Amino acid sequence: MAKLFEPITLGNLTLANRIVIAPMCQYSAEDGRMTDWHAMHLGNLAQSGAGILTIEATAVSAEGRISYADVGLWNDETEQAMAKVLDSVRRWSDMPIAIQLAHAGRKASTAKPWDGGGQIAPDAENGWQTVSASNLPFLPDENAPEALDKAGLDRIREAFADAARRAARLGIDAVQIHGAHGYLLHQFLSPLSNKREDEYGGSLENRMRFPLEVYDAVRAAFPADRPVTMRVSGTDWAEGGWDIEQTIAFAKALEARGCAAYHVSSGGLDAGQKIPVGPNYQVPLARKVKEAVSMPVIAVGLITEPEQAEAIVATGEADMIGLARTVLYDPRWPWHAAAALGATVKAAPQFLRCQPRVYKDLFVQA
Repeated sequence: MAKLFEPITLGNLTLANRIVIAPMCQYSAEDGRMTDWHAMHLGNLAQSGAGILTIEATAVSAEGRISYADVGLWNDETEQAMAKVLDSVRRWSDMPIAIQLAHAGRKASTAKPWDGGGQIAPDAENGWQTVSASNLPFLPDENAPEALDKAGLDRIREAFADAARRAARLGIDAVQIHGAHGYLLHQFLSPLSNKREDEYGGSLENRMRFPLEVYDAVRAAFPADRPVTMRVSGTDWAEGGWDIEQTIAFAKALEARGCAAYHVSSGGLDAGQKIPVGPNYQVPLARKVKEAVSMPVIAVGLITEPEQAEAIVATGEADMIGLARTVLYDPRWPWHAAAALGATVKAAPQFLRCQPRVYKDLFVQA
């Protein structure tokens, strides 16, 4: 059997294969509430045959949204809207569903990408004051964030925990905490964005402190038999920034706390980043982490071909692969990968008759 299609277990959750549908923002929510777009989008991906589907970056507070159109899970209204979507998706799919809990920090208060994606000023429509580890803006011409004080840290830590409790009530199978791409927890981790002089800044131990506190709060709030994972940027791709050695140290600290998996991406923190983009460009970061820890590691980034994905997991560079833009472009990518690799994949009975004649054993009825 192709390694990509072998089952894998995260905590007490067993996935049918190693394909993870990564979180992808849709910028289609209303005051944090999911809409019919999300039912259509997630329902489509829930028929893909992947091992697990991850709900897009979900803000734990209104100020934590990247844009005013981001999904949230911070009150009863956002929880009820998500429940409606999940009920619809689950009616037709038993694919495990994870959620990425996030806070954008200084990269919040933006326009939708197709409207330019720039920061919206606090006093403008759809804008608000951002917060961060320090009062350094992402771009020099942007409104500076407010540096979080102890009360602010307490508020955000509890917001993550509250969102995790809501996710548990919704029956979500796993939580991923967003510590990557230059958002709030990454802003604490990187010395380029964290210039604090208290116990949350300076040394690596101090810079990891708040993200680890958030992990502990989420882990305590989410049922013990369901996995909690973390997504990180393996490097800032910028001199003097967060790097792979610090990423490994963070991974070891999380593993000691029972983290179920570590999703290694990169970049997003510094506007001067120099990223060598190309197929597999982030896989070496995942491989270095995998060599240092025993928890499952997920690789992501320009993984587009079935043989490419199979090689990553078969050679032990990572335990799973994450798909984002690839699966937006081809929502049946896992079907096509199974066909190319001689594997089988679950398909809804409504789709069984589309099985190509040359792949007589491709589909297993869901």
